Amino acid sequence: MRLLHSTLWEMTEFFIDDEIPPYAILSHTWGADEVTFSKWQTVSSTEVQRMKGWKKIEYCRAQAVADGHDWVWVDT
Repeated sequence: MRLLHSTLWEMTEFFIDDEIPPYAILSHTWGADEVTFSKWQTVSSTEVQRMKGWKKIEYCRAQAVADGHDWVWVDT
């Protein structure tokens, strides 16, 4: 399972269920110009942040921080 750290903006992959930390979930409907994992890995951060789907990730991350969660799962 890959999780996004809500303050560091780094993705970490967890392989063992017992090691997966608590996390917030962004479940959304897919539209045009979504941020996929592939784009996150291959496109510049500036370009990713211009994508329409970026706002959903940013709002989820901000809410996770406000709610005290260090990690976010996004269905990308």
